[in-house]
Amino acid sequence: MMDRGSQRRGRPPRGSAVLRVEGLCIVRGGETILDDVSWCVEPGQHWAILGANGSGKTSLLSALTAYLTPSAGRVEVLGAAYGRTDWRELRKHVGLVSSSIRQMIGDEATALEIIVSGKDAALNVWGRLAETDRARGTRLLRQVEGGALAARRWGVLSQGERQRVLIGRALMASPALLILDEPCAGLDPLAREGFVQFLQRLGGRKRAPALVLVTHHVEEIADVFTHALLLRGGRVLAAGRKETVLTTAGLTAAFGAPMRLRRDRQGRYALSVQHRGKRVI
Repeated sequence: MMDRGSQRRGRPPRGSAVLRVEGLCIVRGGETILDDVSWCVEPGQHWAILGANGSGKTSLLSALTAYLTPSAGRVEVLGAAYGRTDWRELRKHVGLVSSSIRQMIGDEATALEIIVSGKDAALNVWGRLAETDRARGTRLLRQVEGGALAARRWGVLSQGERQRVLIGRALMASPALLILDEPCAGLDPLAREGFVQFLQRLGGRKRAPALVLVTHHVEEIADVFTHALLLRGGRVLAAGRKETVLTTAGLTAAFGAPMRLRRDRQGRYALSVQHRGKRVI
């Protein structure tokens, strides 16, 4: 049984994984979307998930956040399993930053209101903010390096500012796991690099939640990420330390095309597509 004190604090009980997926299968309309996926995130680990379009990344995230019911298998967060624990409470321990949330926020909501709405995994705040929530939301705004944004309306925030506010919203419930679903989509190169550096600082903080970054671009994988999961055709192609998973051979298999992976002295990756031995992208 989950230790209640650990659950309230959003920390895994001693000896428990932050996230454990065992034999996860999802079948819809006779089509297998995820096939026997097993994966574990231990405390202190930060993961990147990569795979081509249609590899199962979105379906995996939907299962992790209880928006998609598995056909078979088991998903545990903090030692408690979906289906055996109140999913509404369990979901609060999984912070999610995705374009689906971004599209549902009204233009008139302020950055502070959006952050406070994450307390109950809601999208809107009704009535006046409680002083304790206002104080915590203000601290989180500073933590995500957006202290000057409190009164700014959603409709006038830049894409990079919106992503930081959404991360603050996800952190409001003190999650053990923070899932970032292609957070750099729509950012220009300068804003993307600034956001990658922000993730590096966020993941390096004491008691930071376990980060799971879903991306198509290895350039977005900051050095703070320790592990990688490659998906192909709804199955796990490889999972483990990023140094062993993120390889030219591994990414060639994941994307189904000849690739070349490079890593610079700062630990950052770059990927190019090869054609007859020549770089084309």
